[in-house]
Amino acid sequence: MKFKSIANALALTAAIMVVGGAAQARDQIRVVGSSTVYPFTTAVAEQFGKTSGMKTPVVESTGTGGGMKLFCAGVGENQPDVTNASRRMKKGEYEMCQKNGVKDIVELNVGFDGLTVAQSKQGTPLKLTLDQLLLAVAKEVPDASGKLVANPYKNWSDIDKSLPNVKIEILGPPPTSGTRDSFHELLLEKGAEKVPALAALKKSDSKAFDKVWKTLREDGVYVEAGENDNVIVAKLEANKNAFGVFGYSFLEENSAKLRGVPLNGVAPEFDNITSGKYPGARRMYVYFKKAHVGLVPGIDKFAAEYVSTKALGQDGYLAKKGLVTLPKSELEGVRKGVLGMQPMSAEPLT
Repeated sequence: MKFKSIANALALTAAIMVVGGAAQARDQIRVVGSSTVYPFTTAVAEQFGKTSGMKTPVVESTGTGGGMKLFCAGVGENQPDVTNASRRMKKGEYEMCQKNGVKDIVELNVGFDGLTVAQSKQGTPLKLTLDQLLLAVAKEVPDASGKLVANPYKNWSDIDKSLPNVKIEILGPPPTSGTRDSFHELLLEKGAEKVPALAALKKSDSKAFDKVWKTLREDGVYVEAGENDNVIVAKLEANKNAFGVFGYSFLEENSAKLRGVPLNGVAPEFDNITSGKYPGARRMYVYFKKAHVGLVPGIDKFAAEYVSTKALGQDGYLAKKGLVTLPKSELEGVRKGVLGMQPMSAEPLT
């Protein structure tokens, strides 16, 4: 029995040494998450690789929801160090992290993005209200009597005679994307509240109301185009009558070919986003796993590069890529928290 105990102890020690050796073997930071935040984090990763003397971090576009699952799966060499998010971490995701041993999470509010509906400049210009957008993509909509029916609208003019007689075709993100969450919460829920029959439904049956704006058409009008927003951009170039849903940065990058659709009379422009006038304005985030500082070399230095003035400043290289930067006064607080690797709490999360 004594021999068996010694053997078990030796085996355990060997296993720990193997794990420890593997942990030290990874010398490249791994980032997952949002496709919207991806180009900004990639720019920081490239700059970090050029100036730090360390390897350029690997940045993967997995979608916000997919990134959170990977990030919160645990701590160790096989787990990602950082995740991008086009919305704030949810309370349930934070709790999942805690359950799996990801205890200290450092939150970076990168800046603003504007969730845009965009189209080719070759197409007929369109202006939409949020209720018109909801009626275009919801699986069920109220008929003349207020009863919910399968969405009958095929062309934009079916929704409102003032809109063009053009087939409705909208390319957008899948359910795993933070952009999809923002599409629902920033635009579709607000649009549903402006439809009289649905506003009445909200008062009488809030669950039924929520189901309307959370459930999109499955008849080919709304097309899930994957996590890569560049795919949507390419399809809009090929089809002048299609519309795409993605972040402001992609519209900014492709402004020679695409135009943003004004929503409720407000165009998706820099000043409208920072002022909060544009209904699709949202904050974007990056989350760092503090437990990996020292485990994987350079995470704290990578975070410092991200919050540097040359990156996040109003004239920084991220602003030149389309990021709507934080006000200077707010940025200082964000920078202090990240440089100090101060863990977030679940208290403000929903």
